[in-house]
Amino acid sequence: MKRALTTTAVVTGTVAGTAAGTAAVRRFRAGAQAGAGALRWQVVTVLRPAGEVVVDGVPPQPLAALGDDVEVRLQPAPGDRGTELAARMRRTATPPGSGEDPREVLRTALRESKQLLEAGEVLRRDPQPQGERRSTPAGALLDAVVRRSQGWGVR
Repeated sequence: MKRALTTTAVVTGTVAGTAAGTAAVRRFRAGAQAGAGALRWQVVTVLRPAGEVVVDGVPPQPLAALGDDVEVRLQPAPGDRGTELAARMRRTATPPGSGEDPREVLRTALRESKQLLEAGEVLRRDPQPQGERRSTPAGALLDAVVRRSQGWGVR
C-alpha cells in the first residue's frame, strides 16, 4: 500500500511540475514578445552614499540624459556597501533618434553613471588614445569576444 501512495505522489508531483514549467515558459515568451524586458529594473551598486548618487533629485548625467523615459530609485546596498541605483524605462519605445534596444540604452546609462560616480570619468575601451594596438594572442581573443558580443556589455 505504501508503494502505491509513493508512486501516485511522484506522478502527481511530476505532472504539477510539468504544468508549472509550461506556464512559466509561456509567460516568458509572452513577455519577450511584448518587449516586457525593457520595463524591468536594472540595478548597479555604487560605492557612494545616496546623497552623492542623486543630488537635488537629479540622477547622474547619463541617466538624466534619458529624460522622462527613465524611472530611477535608490536604496541602501546590503551590508552598508554603498547605494543600489536602480532604473527602468517607463515605456518600451526606444529613445528618440535611436534605433537601439532600450534595454541596452539603459544598461549603458547605468554603467556610465557608476563609472562617473566612482572613477570621475567614463572609461572607454574604444577608441584607444595610443592608436592601434599590436596584434597579440590575448588581443586577438579580446577582439573575437567583442565581435561575438555584438555590443552587449562592452560599451
